Amino acid sequence: MSKSDEQKLAALVRKTAAKAAKAKRKVQRQYDATLPPDTTDEDLERRDFFSEMKKREF
Repeated sequence: MSKSDEQKLAALVRKTAAKAAKAKRKVQRQYDATLPPDTTDEDLERRDFFSEMKKREF
């Protein structure tokens, strides 16, 4: 390859790498701070209880 081809290829690689780095950023979602946390111990116990009850027949 000629020198100009190598320079074009290097520029393309840098451009592609920049796009990939930009796309990998994790989106930070913002939630209302006044909402309760998603899971608590009570919620986990309740979920386990109901999942066990679904398995049983009455």
